[in-house]
Amino acid sequence: MCGIHAIIAPTPCLDDLGLSPSLKASLVARGPDHFGQVDRRHHRHDIPVRVDGGSSHDDDDLVLTTTATEWLLRFTSTVLALRGGHVARQPLTDDDDDDDDDDDARTGSGSGSVMCWNGEAWRVDGRAVGVGENDGEVVFARLLAAASSDGGSGVEAVLEVLRGIEGPFAFVFYDASAGRVFFGRDRLGRRSLLLTASVVGGRRGLALCSVAAPGEDGWREVEADGVYVMTVGEAVPQRHDWVVGDGAADFVTGIGRFNRALPSGCRALTKESSSVARLKEQLLESLRLRALNVPMPPGAVVGNDTRVAVLFSGGLDCTVLAGLCYEVITLDQGVDLLNVAFENPRVVAQLQKENSDLPDFYEACPDRITGRRSFAELQRVCPGRAFRFVAVNVPYTETQAHRQQVISLIHPHNTEMDLSIAYALYFAARSQGFCTRSPESVYTSPARVLLSGLGADELFGGYSRHPSAFQHRGYAGLVDELLLDVGRLGKRNLGRDDRVMAHWGKEVRFPFLDERLVRWAIDTPAWEKCDFENGEELTGVEAGKRILRLLALELGMETVAKEKKRAIQFGSRTAKMESGRVKGTTLIS
Repeated sequence: MCGIHAIIAPTPCLDDLGLSPSLKASLVARGPDHFGQVDRRHHRHDIPVRVDGGSSHDDDDLVLTTTATEWLLRFTSTVLALRGGHVARQPLTDDDDDDDDDDDARTGSGSGSVMCWNGEAWRVDGRAVGVGENDGEVVFARLLAAASSDGGSGVEAVLEVLRGIEGPFAFVFYDASAGRVFFGRDRLGRRSLLLTASVVGGRRGLALCSVAAPGEDGWREVEADGVYVMTVGEAVPQRHDWVVGDGAADFVTGIGRFNRALPSGCRALTKESSSVARLKEQLLESLRLRALNVPMPPGAVVGNDTRVAVLFSGGLDCTVLAGLCYEVITLDQGVDLLNVAFENPRVVAQLQKENSDLPDFYEACPDRITGRRSFAELQRVCPGRAFRFVAVNVPYTETQAHRQQVISLIHPHNTEMDLSIAYALYFAARSQGFCTRSPESVYTSPARVLLSGLGADELFGGYSRHPSAFQHRGYAGLVDELLLDVGRLGKRNLGRDDRVMAHWGKEVRFPFLDERLVRWAIDTPAWEKCDFENGEELTGVEAGKRILRLLALELGMETVAKEKKRAIQFGSRTAKMESGRVKGTTLIS
């Protein structure tokens, strides 16, 4: 996880798009291990201008001249070091200066190109990035080679490298020789990248950043719909699709084609169905990439070798992930389960009215009840695993104290629903609470990698609208609804969530959103994922996300397999703190 900031502006305009102290602090919070900044200057020659040469000869009357404009490109990166066994100092640069410079990492061939990289490239062109390699350095080397191909006009070659990356990422790559800037987010938008443009002195400047500058409007999210390319000095970047060629229009999120097949006759999804075993294989492989080879956090306490934590409501998705960690991570490493509950004054008042002797309103929170129940089941089916249940209790006064910070981080999102969801993720990622192993003192999880179950509902039919679609139009309606959900994954709120959680120097990883798992899931027929044709009496679990519920049964977690879907803002009680009449779509005041 890293923080990115890049400015492309005419030299006199730089101060109007500069890096403020507050924005620098936000970037450093995301990447506390290194801060680096490099400048590049680019001379752009505009269209030739005809002037009167003052001569009687026609050839002398028309003299061609050019106006040159100097552009400054300033790249800033902060680094949370999680790959390659060393801190890869960013921005990554390709300079011929062999001097050791603490402010940037150099490769030595001399093109002057620069890259800011925020993400994880698990595979590049199908090849897994080695444990000892830094993925950003691997990607940068490939981009440099591609940019120098075809006599330096290798736009398509650069695009092919980017299209071959599997993993979450946001990036800015400056091809200095060609005067081009490439930027974008991965196909699913799992990492944040924002953009703002400003016209100063008649010329347009552009800024890209992982987070919005506090108090500044005009920032918008870079769409996760392709790679954007701009020539320095031109106003409008050009978008290039993730998939090109015949049949590209049929690809969903640039990953694969959705299986729209309809069943012939009644098909029942059971524990013996091959898709259940295949889902387990896909999840285990995804978890191996995301939960293994995580470096020991700095300042880790002796006796606490915990490198991974799970955002843990106790629901189906996150508990299955925690259970599969038992099969992936060695038993000498702990796994922290971060369970957040809020003091909601409106709800607390009602609870106290109903029960004046209510001992602890945090423990009455729906996600706390579910979390403790699922934690007990994990302890039973995963003997020997050092799970820690971390009860993150958030008083109302503390929520209010952090309100402006959270509002700044979610920008440009600005609804009450955005804020209520962000509160839960923000405080969960802070990872401070009361641990089952030391209940009398506040415990802070050292884990810098957080696992999230996001994506399971979209892939496997976990929302209430899915059975409704099946009820009205059968499998045809269900397929349409699933296709809609998967198709807009890259347009949902992953950028917002990244900004909120990365503020604490943590990286959130989404095992359900691994490209290969997503490709397999959308290629699998609907009836092999969720089975609304057959009732609960057949398998003992409901139809929504039945494939995942059956996997939970296989793992021995019967209670978890029957958990109902609950939105995070209601489970943690961040919704409607002041008034029960506030709508989620209401703009933040």
